[in-house]
Amino acid sequence: MDTLWLRSKSDLIGAFASGLCLVHCLATPVFFIAHANMGLHAKVHPSWWGFMDIAFLLLSFLAVYWSAKKTSKKWIAYTFWILWGLLTIFIANEKLVLWHLAEEIVYLPTVGLILLHFYNRRYCHCEDSNCCTEH
Repeated sequence: MDTLWLRSKSDLIGAFASGLCLVHCLATPVFFIAHANMGLHAKVHPSWWGFMDIAFLLLSFLAVYWSAKKTSKKWIAYTFWILWGLLTIFIANEKLVLWHLAEEIVYLPTVGLILLHFYNRRYCHCEDSNCCTEH
């Protein structure tokens, strides 16, 4: 696949990936409840369900990388990385249980990334390498 096309659509890809991640996070409790009600107690969830977190995180990394590179405002680039870092920390904590945090906390950076990608696409997107950035 052409990486130039991916880079030019990074905000749409990022918003889509973050949206899918949000749906995945919202569906997880429903999935577990349905799974428990069916009497399938041998395994809490299929391994592929847990790997989806990592896949969404990697896809969002690429979208954040390209969007942060092409934004016209430095604060947007920093905010992309802060939100992505928080998302990474929350997902890693969910898998490793380092701290007791409410699982719903993952929604904050996820929704933040969705909104920031849409905002960046609408107001701060640079079309070429000669784009002026705010300092």
